[in-house]
Amino acid sequence: MTAAYELCKVGVPCTVLEKDSRVGGLARTVEYKGYRFDIGGHRFFTKVKAVDDVWREILPPTEFRRRKRLSRIYYRGRFFEYPLRIWSTLKNLGPLDSLWILASYVRSKISPSREEKNVEQWISNRFGRRLYEIFFKTYTEKVWGIPCREISAEWAAQRIQGLSLAAAIRNALGRTFHRRGPLIKTLIDEFDYPNLGPGMMWQRAAEIVTAKGVPVRRRARVVRILRGDGGVDAVEVESAGRRERIAGTHFISTLPIVELIEMLDPPAPPETRAAAARLRYRDFLTVALIVKRSSVFPDNWLYIHDPTVRLGRIQNYKNWSADMVPDPTRTCLGLEYFCFEHDALWDSSDASLIELATSEVVRLGLIRSEEVEDGTVVRVPKAYPVYDEALAGSLATVRRFLEDELLNLQLVGRNGTHHYNNQDHSMYGAMLAVRNLMGERHDLWQVNVDASYHETMGLADPETSDTARLSAAQPRIPRRVQPEPARRP
Repeated sequence: MTAAYELCKVGVPCTVLEKDSRVGGLARTVEYKGYRFDIGGHRFFTKVKAVDDVWREILPPTEFRRRKRLSRIYYRGRFFEYPLRIWSTLKNLGPLDSLWILASYVRSKISPSREEKNVEQWISNRFGRRLYEIFFKTYTEKVWGIPCREISAEWAAQRIQGLSLAAAIRNALGRTFHRRGPLIKTLIDEFDYPNLGPGMMWQRAAEIVTAKGVPVRRRARVVRILRGDGGVDAVEVESAGRRERIAGTHFISTLPIVELIEMLDPPAPPETRAAAARLRYRDFLTVALIVKRSSVFPDNWLYIHDPTVRLGRIQNYKNWSADMVPDPTRTCLGLEYFCFEHDALWDSSDASLIELATSEVVRLGLIRSEEVEDGTVVRVPKAYPVYDEALAGSLATVRRFLEDELLNLQLVGRNGTHHYNNQDHSMYGAMLAVRNLMGERHDLWQVNVDASYHETMGLADPETSDTARLSAAQPRIPRRVQPEPARRP
């Protein structure tokens, strides 16, 4: 949608082919009986002015709400501030657990793990084993489906706020230092949010481009990509049970790479197809429960660190925007589960998933079972690209083929590039793709490869370009630890 919006500005005709009934991809808003809910929670903040400008062009200021971020960790029936505030955390845990945590921390300083190969070792060395087990292990493994001891330490080194228990204590005392001088860093504590969810943005964008003559064809699924000498000639689209061929001079794709490569006709070389097939994904589903209570908790969302439930996060859509819930006496909760497509959880019936979600949120003590009035399920395949040991080589092989053979095809978006894009990454990649069509030269694969955590705000260089700022907005994704080479006896 961003590419279409930008193409309209420069007068280039185009057609949008949308597989779903709603535009917006992962940033769409789902509606069920008047209740609206977001897929994962999409906050509107960015370090890139060009992206922010587009948001303000599409939606007027009156359509946004300024929200204070409140997201806490739920553990043992208690709420813990996130990022962790050491004094309130110890107070919340009680004296025995606090002593255990401190003793564990001291032990990690006296006898640390000699190597820091994986997340478990890295975090335990800085926080102590006990704090790692409480606040890091369970949630990380729920999200990625990978044991922490198999996730590379480089992810933790960038992703964990505070870096050590000692740093957390310094933060609590108001003293945070950087090697170049004082530098206060914190997570974004305010963000904008459209009154009716992020889908409101993309529905409005669709209306704007349609009014300018751009067809936005929904439920139009690309099933074949026809290529000739030097590029793509046309795509074959299935819609309403019929197939048709749509030709073009240039193509911008958000298709998952594995699907795009398999759709090519003539087929891609065997090594390219094999490389694409090695790309892996973590899938996601939301169980939205309508609860007969005006308020359940004040947070925008909760991280669930209780190891006795499969639940990973709970979104409270009413606290993102009251307009998301049509009845003020009701609350809509989004219970989020991380899974793999066609595993037992994914293949469960909607009724079973609603029953599971209800039982788990009741077990956590947040609501009573009789308060659940209704529910629905939304499954999202390929929600998270998995960064494993095969990723770099596989993407390099695919990229070589695309750059050699398909010169008029550009890949954008989270699945299009197999990068963990945020909404602003995806938008800016599409904006650069349009600039490329106008004669500029931008490497779309470099939009989000830097390691700087996207929510960390510190001292910024006002001269830094939009491209550099967005490159610095990419959170790391867990990488599996490389296995040790076999040693000779």
